[in-house]
Amino acid sequence: MKDLIASINSQITEAIQIGESANFNSTTKEINNILLCGLGGSGIGGAIISQLLKKELKVPFVCVNDYNVPAFVDNKTLIIASSYSGNTEETIAAVREGMAKNAEICVITSGGKLLDMAKENSWNHAVVPGGEQPRAMLAYSLIQQIYLLQKYGLTSDGHVRDLSQVTALIEKHENEMQAEAKKLAEKIHGSMPVIYADSSFGGVATRVKQQINENAKELCWDHVLPEMTHNELVGWAGGNSNIAPVYLATDYDHERTTYRWNISKEIISKYTTNINEIHAKGDSQIAQIFYLIHLTDWLSWFMSDLKKVDAEEVDVIHHLKSEMGKK
Repeated sequence: MKDLIASINSQITEAIQIGESANFNSTTKEINNILLCGLGGSGIGGAIISQLLKKELKVPFVCVNDYNVPAFVDNKTLIIASSYSGNTEETIAAVREGMAKNAEICVITSGGKLLDMAKENSWNHAVVPGGEQPRAMLAYSLIQQIYLLQKYGLTSDGHVRDLSQVTALIEKHENEMQAEAKKLAEKIHGSMPVIYADSSFGGVATRVKQQINENAKELCWDHVLPEMTHNELVGWAGGNSNIAPVYLATDYDHERTTYRWNISKEIISKYTTNINEIHAKGDSQIAQIFYLIHLTDWLSWFMSDLKKVDAEEVDVIHHLKSEMGKK
């Protein structure tokens, strides 16, 4: 896992090459909504991209993380099926429902049943390198979504241009990101992390939670502001010093959200002093997304190292899939 985290720039570079060379067939269909079908490390990219494009997309972007598609899906729906293995049963089930509704379907995968379905039905598809843990290959699904939506004419090419700056940003700050991640891992060691972010970075916050769950083998939760200040903030009356909030601060946070967080910090400090912030760097929103993803990937790895657990091992998930395969 450590080597996979360290290889982020080569992944971004290869993902851009895949996106540039992908031969997507154009469609004459009018697209009225977008549906991302995917789970875990393959699905979280949809939440991140939908929030990135919230102010740009003229049609709704909905993420589905289960077996069924919403009733609104029809022949004017663009379904993006994201499954690293290509064999995720929930995603395949949702895609089959979309087929029955004559949706426009495209696939991001490394192989498996989904790739076979894409070829059999002449769907647009992007093939990414396989053989690794899906959560370690997020750059591929994120970047393919950006290219795909651009090639469907749903977004501008500005985000593609912004991607070209990300590798230089990471290379410049790699050492300090690792140092910050290590220091934070040591500070919150033995505590339960709580990840907070502005709602426009909620997908990134969930990604951090997922990485801590799988790499560090720890429970964690995440929430977004301003919503958190309408409910969960009251729950901090039951908080204690064993809980460690981590706020993901960016240049794209709503100014009122930043003000809410500053007030919330004062309230939370009555129950725990282990309050932390990570400040994103980068000249674009996509750059700050990748900055936070990479730094917190290191955070989850350093947390696993402190606990002396194998960051890559996910035996319980393999067991669950094995048991599910019996029925």
